[in-house]
Amino acid sequence: MTTTEDVTLSPAAAERIRALGEAEGRPVMLRVAVEGGGCSGFQYQFDLVDQPQADDLKVERDGAAALVDVVSLALLKGSEIDFVDELAGAEFRIRNPNARSSCGCGVSFSI
Repeated sequence: MTTTEDVTLSPAAAERIRALGEAEGRPVMLRVAVEGGGCSGFQYQFDLVDQPQADDLKVERDGAAALVDVVSLALLKGSEIDFVDELAGAEFRIRNPNARSSCGCGVSFSI
């Protein structure tokens, strides 16, 4: 059984998801998945969706939601989904304690 403690959503990420929903004119959820590939072995995939799938873990905070599929959950356990807005750009970022290394851009990682 999975719980919401498996993955958390930062206040900044929740705020950004809500803002994206307002811009779209409808509630949206952020889907976070891990796929094979990238320069370090695995890469994060982010999408905005309307509905969860049957096996998704739903992580909620301050009226916003993120979704993680059960396959990706094993690689994301204990992670925080965050949103950063820096001089180099604004992006969702995963703070993953399971990643042993990552590429320079932070999109791919290895375990």
